[in-house]
Amino acid sequence: MRAIKLTLYFFAALTLSAAAAVAQEADAPEPEAATSDAPPIEALVVVGTRAAPRSVQDAAVPIDVIEGEAFARQSGSDLTNLIRAVVPSFHVNTNPTRDMAALLRPINLRGLAPDHSLVLMNNKRRHRGAVIQWISNGASNGAQGPDISAIPGIAIEQMEVLRDGAAAQYGSDAIAGVVNFRLKDASEGLSLDAKYGVYDEESDEDLYSLGVNFGLPLTEDGFANFSFEYGESSPTDRSVQHAHAQQLIDVGIPGVAVPAKPWGEPEVEDSLKLVLNSGLQLNPSAKLYLFGNYAQRDVTTNFFFRTPMDRQGVFVEQGRGAFLIGDGLPGTTCKDRYSGVAVNAANVKQYAAELAADAECFAYMEQSPEGFTPDFGAEIRDHSLVSGVSGTLANGLYYDVSASLGRNGIDLSIDDTVNASLGPDSPRSFDLGEYTQTETSLNLDVSYPVDVGLASDLNVAAGFEWRDEEFEISAGEEAAWTTGDYGQDGFASRSNGFGGFNPASAGDWSRDNIAAYLDLETDVTDAWRIGGALRWEDFDDFGTTTNFKIATRLQVSEPFALRSSYGTGFRAPTPGQSNARNLSTVFNSVFVDGVERVETEERGTIGSTHPVARALGGRELEPEESQNFTLGAVLGLENGLSLTVDFFRIDVDDRIALSSPVEVTDAIKSDLVAAGVPGADQFTSVRWFTNDFDTETQGIDVVLSYGFESDLGSTDLLLSFNHTETDVAGYRAGSTITSGDTIENLEKGAPETRYNFTATHTRDQWQFLARYNYFGEWYDDHSADDFDGYGMIDLSARYHFESGLALTLGAENVLDEYPDKTISYGNGRKYPRYSPGGYNGRLLYTQLSYAF
Repeated sequence: MRAIKLTLYFFAALTLSAAAAVAQEADAPEPEAATSDAPPIEALVVVGTRAAPRSVQDAAVPIDVIEGEAFARQSGSDLTNLIRAVVPSFHVNTNPTRDMAALLRPINLRGLAPDHSLVLMNNKRRHRGAVIQWISNGASNGAQGPDISAIPGIAIEQMEVLRDGAAAQYGSDAIAGVVNFRLKDASEGLSLDAKYGVYDEESDEDLYSLGVNFGLPLTEDGFANFSFEYGESSPTDRSVQHAHAQQLIDVGIPGVAVPAKPWGEPEVEDSLKLVLNSGLQLNPSAKLYLFGNYAQRDVTTNFFFRTPMDRQGVFVEQGRGAFLIGDGLPGTTCKDRYSGVAVNAANVKQYAAELAADAECFAYMEQSPEGFTPDFGAEIRDHSLVSGVSGTLANGLYYDVSASLGRNGIDLSIDDTVNASLGPDSPRSFDLGEYTQTETSLNLDVSYPVDVGLASDLNVAAGFEWRDEEFEISAGEEAAWTTGDYGQDGFASRSNGFGGFNPASAGDWSRDNIAAYLDLETDVTDAWRIGGALRWEDFDDFGTTTNFKIATRLQVSEPFALRSSYGTGFRAPTPGQSNARNLSTVFNSVFVDGVERVETEERGTIGSTHPVARALGGRELEPEESQNFTLGAVLGLENGLSLTVDFFRIDVDDRIALSSPVEVTDAIKSDLVAAGVPGADQFTSVRWFTNDFDTETQGIDVVLSYGFESDLGSTDLLLSFNHTETDVAGYRAGSTITSGDTIENLEKGAPETRYNFTATHTRDQWQFLARYNYFGEWYDDHSADDFDGYGMIDLSARYHFESGLALTLGAENVLDEYPDKTISYGNGRKYPRYSPGGYNGRLLYTQLSYAF
């Protein structure tokens, strides 16, 4: 039924395109616009082809072009949020209290995993982020994708989104598509930008950013363009008070936080982003280029409330039947002394005072009867450098030789928590250790036009790539992972909430690969273009893979064209996925007789080839393999109307993901402890990465734009629509994916339908923008429920002064829309955890910019 519905969508739009083409005599089609700030008439793109740059409507594959101005017209500076507002097939959400997924948020293109999308800068591969999404939502779970937030919007001249598989052209990861950021390259000029926004619901929840871009000449034959951005954003909170926290307040315990567990955006401090883009013409036929970035930011999120009546291993014993009491002095029998005490708020108040006066016994309720909520954070650093020489030889051969280095690191810490096994001497803040991802590559690309007697030369492109990828885990401080003397009394080891990396889990793992490709493209006739690519890669850990792609475009009539592509692709498992270990605390909602109870799960992750994993079904990871198909129609009329409709189908086999958790028996726990797995003594479940299942993803993209002039000024209208459906098509024998709600999470964790409608109107010095963003129905695993879609309206007005100054006043989500509530007093949650458009409410902002 889904396939039939999608096919009807596609052919209805295709029929509309053909009918309009027959009814309208038109000149050459105008370029496809992807934002309200439409690209120039002949906006050119370099992504998706090895031949000369083409306009977006002249391309054989679907490409969106988003001008940098589209990012400047929004509040905030997090590029993931800015892209979401203008590209419907691009998905990102907040991920509150989801460990590292809340600090470096995963992105999804066309409903696939973050590491199914390749990110380029100036058409060169960027490194992936260091974060492995141990706890995330849907397709993001277990992925290791890019860190797009490290790129400042003010540095971007143009963003190109290739909505097609391109592994045969670019290599691993390019299954869902490719995002290419083209940097500004002006050799003169200065632009300044200052933004300030505040959420309407809470006046102390604000954000700001300051940006600068300027160009300088690099001798008479070159340029150096610099971009700088600094910003911060306050944490937001849309919660209800935790039930246990309220009980503690009711019995008169002081110092209980209100709310005890905030839900919302993390706090971002000292976010600094720098970009350099430079080039120097060495002679009329050769150019030297160098570009790169440096970024750092501190991000902090809240973990769950540690309640004295429920937190096992800290306040209460396993099973929650009694308070956890330790022997403060040798030979004492404190547990017997306090046995039979009921676990409730009144007894927390009474016995906290008694235990504080009892030197022989210890319990954390005497130190923190109000409970505590850990603050989990990190300093995230990202830097890259690319340098090369490109040019054309006397015989017409184009060449590009380059080298690149990229690194992303996340240095983790946790505050306001304890290592319970250390007893009263436990620190409250811990250095947890660091993940670091480093990638180095060397590239040689050449192309040469060959006259073969067709409508155009045959463009023959070829290239070679060597790439090294390294993932490193650095150990944290000993107090973050050790087991203290109180461990023998049942107190949990490691820093509570997120344990530090111990020396046994530290290390570095790397992988080399080489690749070669051949790419051909030509116009067979003036109306028919065809192209193809073949790529071979060899990895030192799992061997070789060969992939291909063919694409074609047929100009049916002057205003109407058809385009299509088919190809295969792959994604190699990362060294991090193959080797990293982790322990995360997960809270699960369990309903007993209609009453919600929040259960704690200490979920451990081990390598897929660990002996315990092998005994439970783990195996050596293999690359994912994909097949991509697109079929589209392009319509461009002389009256300014442009329409593109593209159907796509992406099949991915042997998808790499985290297995469903497997319950840890005493025997499994003993094996893990003996192997030195950090925190294994507390595991209640264990999982590993596995090639577990196959998926079928299909959908339709529609982009409709129309611009016109009137006595009232200039108006541009844009409708961008995406509908994507994913089905789990099969899984291996012994798969764990069938347990729990994993399949529902994969298929419906992101909205199937997304669209936005944008209108921009310019009159004299005034410019007005109105945008409607719609997020369709989605599934939230934390609430175990489907939620209705909702939409938000953004409005802004800008006035340009003759001095070059411009002032903008705007509101995002001006009608203050929220998703449906799903209140849980067991953890303080008010709205669905994975709301695709967030749940912060209305944001009012102002922007002051200056350019000359």
